[in-house]
Amino acid sequence: MAEIIRMPKMSDTMEEGVIAAWLKKVGDEVKPGDILAEVETDKATMELESYDEGVLLHIGVQEKDAVPVNGVIAIIGEKGENITDLLKEIEGGGSPSSKKEDKKEEVSSEETKEEAPKEKPEAAPKPAKTEDVDISGINATVITMPKMSDTMTEGTISSWLKKVGDEIKSGDILAEVETDKATMELESYEDGTLLYIGVEAGDSVEIDGVIAIIGEKGADFEKLLQAQKSKNTASEAPSKEVASEEKTAEKPAEPKAKESTKDAPVSEVAQPSSENGRIKASPLAKKMASDKGIDISLVKGSGEAGRIVMRDIETFDPASIKKPAAPAAAATSQGAAPVAIGQESFREEKVSQMRKTIAKRLAESKFTAPHFYLTMEINMDKAIEARKSMNEISPVKISFNDMVIKAAAASLRQHPKVNTSWLGDKIRYNDHIHIGMAVAVEEGLLVPVIRFADSKSLSQISNEAKSLGGKAKNKELQPKDWEGNTFTISNLGMFGIDEFTAIVNPPDACIMAIGGIKETAIVKDGQIKIGNLMKVTLSCDHRVVDGAVGSAFLQTFKSLLEDPVRILI
Repeated sequence: MAEIIRMPKMSDTMEEGVIAAWLKKVGDEVKPGDILAEVETDKATMELESYDEGVLLHIGVQEKDAVPVNGVIAIIGEKGENITDLLKEIEGGGSPSSKKEDKKEEVSSEETKEEAPKEKPEAAPKPAKTEDVDISGINATVITMPKMSDTMTEGTISSWLKKVGDEIKSGDILAEVETDKATMELESYEDGTLLYIGVEAGDSVEIDGVIAIIGEKGADFEKLLQAQKSKNTASEAPSKEVASEEKTAEKPAEPKAKESTKDAPVSEVAQPSSENGRIKASPLAKKMASDKGIDISLVKGSGEAGRIVMRDIETFDPASIKKPAAPAAAATSQGAAPVAIGQESFREEKVSQMRKTIAKRLAESKFTAPHFYLTMEINMDKAIEARKSMNEISPVKISFNDMVIKAAAASLRQHPKVNTSWLGDKIRYNDHIHIGMAVAVEEGLLVPVIRFADSKSLSQISNEAKSLGGKAKNKELQPKDWEGNTFTISNLGMFGIDEFTAIVNPPDACIMAIGGIKETAIVKDGQIKIGNLMKVTLSCDHRVVDGAVGSAFLQTFKSLLEDPVRILI
């Protein structure tokens, strides 16, 4: 009996897959374990393995096409088996009830057409015109913004490596795209000519937004753009109507303003906008003038009846004003305090994809996860001695951060309830230990992951941490480098910070903030001595981790660093 092969969910965030290449064709013999195709997911290109035996009877998705999870992609069965009925069931064409419903809809639509002339047509359905665009004969493909990471919602075109008119081959790099985590290359899966670029370098576009069109030279890509825009026309129409209503409501006020400006005499000397000694100005204009140190009596009003409004203050230039005669100046300056001279300035920059994601994810964490904090002091005297001794024989230089990562991983092995994730209706207890290491970069923060940290030596952790840190600063991290953390460490000790609290990094249940090592007077054996103390603060998601659980974890962590030999066991 024929078996339907559906698109499997190959990652926790996958919603659809793209068939990168078929490795089997219709008519080929297929055995369990054979690779049918290569599937491009949101994180990687993976192999689609067959669990059935038979002949590949049908391929439902062509190469480079996308199909949602659980969508039909192929049928495997016996050679010569009739799958016509199976295909009808898949397409929904074999149900008599559906045909009856279609007929009813046709009848009802005809009735509405007959009744329509009786009523006056109020609004012509403009979107219908764009829906009828015929693109079947256009040999071109629309390139949309792909989802390059699990948290990506939009991408920024850093630079185009191809220009309109260039010949494109499958595998060529079209552009560099800045995501929320890294700058990645946008690869072409099509052959042809670059006909259209829809997003300029430096601009952002949301997922599935049109960024380019590739096809035959001279192809009518305008129709493709019309067809793409027609999908959003229905939702945009109401907002446009509201905007047009607002504009018409504003128009009657414009003639009055123009009349007043025409009647106002043009003068090089600013005429005070006053009436009976009272200056006519809006409250906002007065406040802005006060904040900027501007004498509002020198500002010429452009509002109704010469009233000073906000734009007059914004465009006011003291240098362009000629002072009036001395008596007037004396009158206006009586009792006036000296005005501070200066110029306010600022600059605005577009928010980067990384900063947008940091803002979104940490705000969600802070306002949805009930945080509590546990702080502990650790005597680092023995850790300092152990590090010095280890660096004499280690192939790489071991840092205190490396020792912190190793100690945290060993502590998590003893306290698995800390190595967890909140999933809404269930809690995930992770058997593996992947430590996320917060790394500061120019535009924000990245968290590369050291996998299976509990099973690695200090020199291995040191080597991997240096490599990932360098990749993060050079924007060379790949999705596999930043995904899958089960616990996060943020260390600001090297910046001279004594202690701080960090925001939990989802999906982790905890994050540990590490302060600097500081010489402090401590009491030991009844005597005051100088010791090296380090403060750590564990931020916990109270939905998953309780105070006693977090405290026990910190006690183990403290004991390992205060006697580093135990880390190696």
